[in-house]
Amino acid sequence: MSNKRLFLRLILPLALAFSANLPADTVKLAPDHPDEYVVVKGDTLWDISSRFLQDPWLWPEIWQINPAIRNPHLIYPGDIIRLEYVDGKPVLTVRRGDEQAGLPTVKLTPGARYSSLETAIPTIPIDAIRQFLLHPRIVSEGELEASPYIVATAEDHLISGTGDKVYVRGLDPDTDIHSYNIVRKGKAYRDPANPKRVLGIEALDVADGDLVAAGDPGTLVIQRANREVLKGDRVLPQIEEEPDQHFTPRAPQERVEGQIISVLDGVSRIGRLQTVVINRGRADGLERGHVLAVYRTGEQVRDTVGDVSRAERVVKLPNERAGTLMIVRLFDNISYALVMEATRDLRILDTVENP
Repeated sequence: MSNKRLFLRLILPLALAFSANLPADTVKLAPDHPDEYVVVKGDTLWDISSRFLQDPWLWPEIWQINPAIRNPHLIYPGDIIRLEYVDGKPVLTVRRGDEQAGLPTVKLTPGARYSSLETAIPTIPIDAIRQFLLHPRIVSEGELEASPYIVATAEDHLISGTGDKVYVRGLDPDTDIHSYNIVRKGKAYRDPANPKRVLGIEALDVADGDLVAAGDPGTLVIQRANREVLKGDRVLPQIEEEPDQHFTPRAPQERVEGQIISVLDGVSRIGRLQTVVINRGRADGLERGHVLAVYRTGEQVRDTVGDVSRAERVVKLPNERAGTLMIVRLFDNISYALVMEATRDLRILDTVENP
């Protein structure tokens, strides 16, 4: 998609007002909130909301906009967000930065806006998750084992790279799919509560290839190689389009309780803007944009002071709130989530639940 291509967006400008149906204590202003803020390049909706709200993920509750319009939460550098009071109640309004001084604040009047999508500020820092929006993929063990595989490489090379041909068995000879992702079996994610249960298999991104000749075997030409392509690597239809990068943060409607089971960024300490894996997914009612609270799992300590029985000497300390994360990519039984806030280092097996 060209960065210069302009899209006609019919959006309902942000009428940032508290809903009369919300309890008064549902949304609380930040103690040091500004009266006005001018949006600048590099801002995210989460960061702006943090300036005004104690719980920034509640901004959709405040910005009462038309939910029928796709991607209604678009604001742009130069837009002015003001905190005002109507009948004693706080109201947030937005004024487009290109409006002349003295013109009325944007209210509930729909309007057409021409703009490159790339100029709208994102909900969260997209650069922090871009590499995880398409790869790696999570599949079931059976799905990976049943997928087509590379049986040979051109001229019997041990490894292949960009521009090389590889030969694939198992492709449908009548397929109309021309672009494929070459993957390799990675780690198995297991349920901490039942280690025998495999939640999914990580399909590591190896390369992309285009089908140039169908048959048994079919012939692929490698267009992009992230790793050396080997015999036995598996072939899956390519995910060609990046998911929508504008998220609507909200709490899950259903009760969710899970755990952090891995971290994707290759780090030992989990903090803000790290991507983690949790053991809950679509099957548990999760959706992109859902926000969960992270609780640091209480440690077990020995009571060496009290006069207690042997069985009572080991005490588990209570779990403590340690951060907030947002679901950014979903699979059946696991999800990728971005840590939005962390008051301390998070750990594998920390608990996640409704905020």
